[in-house]
Amino acid sequence: MRVSAAALNPKDVLLRKGKLRWLVRAPLPRIPGYDLAGELMDPAPGLERGTRVYGMIQDHAGGACAEVASLPHDQLAAMPAGLSPQEASALPLAGLTALQALRGELELSPGQHVLINGASGGVGTLAVQIAKAMGAEVTAVCSGRNAELVTRLGADRVLDYTVDDVGAERGLHHVFDVFGSLPWARAKPMLRSGGRFCTAIPRPGALVRGALHRLHLHRAALVVVQSRRRDLDQLTRWVEDGELRPVIDREVSLNDTHEGHAYLETRRARGKVVVVLG
Repeated sequence: MRVSAAALNPKDVLLRKGKLRWLVRAPLPRIPGYDLAGELMDPAPGLERGTRVYGMIQDHAGGACAEVASLPHDQLAAMPAGLSPQEASALPLAGLTALQALRGELELSPGQHVLINGASGGVGTLAVQIAKAMGAEVTAVCSGRNAELVTRLGADRVLDYTVDDVGAERGLHHVFDVFGSLPWARAKPMLRSGGRFCTAIPRPGALVRGALHRLHLHRAALVVVQSRRRDLDQLTRWVEDGELRPVIDREVSLNDTHEGHAYLETRRARGKVVVVLG
């Protein structure tokens, strides 16, 4: 596909800094990036040449921040109507992570109460909207400067982690820790009997608990995002129904990708940082 825009994620920063050498064995030099949107150059099953598409590269080696990228057809879907390539590129990795955590790992149901920690970031802004689209009650945790944003996205209640005692919450059906600052040990008392916890941060303890969760031996899960067309299609339906919209903090050129990385490292991005290629 010819790439028009690619979004950056914290994973890109970790890989660049060598924090995930155990995961990625591809040799250098390596083209970074996983999220992308653009135009299909070759036909694929269900997709004609010239179709505007978006998706996430599953290969840990990446390759999205380039003028042309190649990936399996089942990791792409037709771009949602009404979205620019920049907006579409901001959806896949973060949107799939949020969807697969809420629907797959937590099995969120209508009427249940979920707390989303890190609600103003790339995954968090989409998780708030997806949880509302699924009929849940949402308590969002972020800084006070982002309270208005997450309220506008649909959060029923906002906690400012700089002021409020987040750990004092009780009776929750689920906790989704996007940011990594609300570990299982702290979240466990916040859950009602049978309540579930999910994190997006692959720390050693989370890896062990995630493995036990898959064996139905633990209530704490680790979401490991998978690129699937059927899930991209679900994101598309929510976008086209007006229930989901990506939040873009800033755009940078391909030559200025390093500036996007530096901004992500501040951990203050509101939504996504996007690289514009065409």
